[in-house]
Amino acid sequence: MKKTLLIMAAGMGSRFGGLKQIEPIGPNGEFLIDYSIYDAIQNGFDKVVFVIKKENEQIFKETVGNRISKKIKEEYAFQEMKDLPEGYQVPEGREKPWGTGQAILSAKDKIHEPFIIINADDFYGKEAYAVASKFLDQNQEDTYGIVGYKVKNTLSENGAVKRAVCRLQGNELLELTESSIEKTEKGIIATPLDGRDPFTITEDTLVSMNMLCFTPSIFSYLEKEFPKFLDSMKDPLKSEYLIPDILWKAKQENYASVFVYPTDASWIGITYKEDKPLACKKIKEKIEKEEYPEHLWK
Repeated sequence: MKKTLLIMAAGMGSRFGGLKQIEPIGPNGEFLIDYSIYDAIQNGFDKVVFVIKKENEQIFKETVGNRISKKIKEEYAFQEMKDLPEGYQVPEGREKPWGTGQAILSAKDKIHEPFIIINADDFYGKEAYAVASKFLDQNQEDTYGIVGYKVKNTLSENGAVKRAVCRLQGNELLELTESSIEKTEKGIIATPLDGRDPFTITEDTLVSMNMLCFTPSIFSYLEKEFPKFLDSMKDPLKSEYLIPDILWKAKQENYASVFVYPTDASWIGITYKEDKPLACKKIKEKIEKEEYPEHLWK
């Protein structure tokens, strides 16, 4: 089966302070994106689509693109704030695109096969790609999947992180709560982004890291729901069309079934500048254990 990796790389990384997607992490200047693509290739993915800002196209092609072009087919899609349904305009004062839902929708003409999405600035681990690949091979058009991480494997030592907390019945998703999560003296606290009261979760609670499995049917749903979001958003300058919310609504409306499959993989990411040294150290340790070659693309 043909499978595509969709990498969401349009964000500038406001908390990190720059274009963190192309921050060197590996011993030969590799980015976290490089390791994601390498793991995807090892698990049967044969195309990668980057969702980026148009102004960053050249720098992506000169860096990651040049390294991977002989290993996997690459394509580019562009997330633009002005790319709205007919009859809608960008509100005056809006500075950011419309979130992960719009990012995925921007790639609809590039993808016609089952695919997974990931964040460009997250390392997911090769075990997670094996889980995702198996899910795509075995499931049907109206079934979507989440690769679920134990929250203890996803925290930053330098501040809160955004994760979607999963509540399950067996492997089926019952509720998905987008939250800011931080380890405190009182335990791991999840603060829902929709304004609900904070709650405590255990170290083994499964969370979504935006490693999600889809078929192309998601594009029709995203197109249908985008105008509804624009009509009902609470803050025209900041509201975002977020994929966890969309996924949850698709399940509630019986558009698709959503299942969560756990992985013991540990996340590596760069949310804050202070995260970079630890990310470099962890990648070095994996190379020393021969999980990755020192020269990734040779």
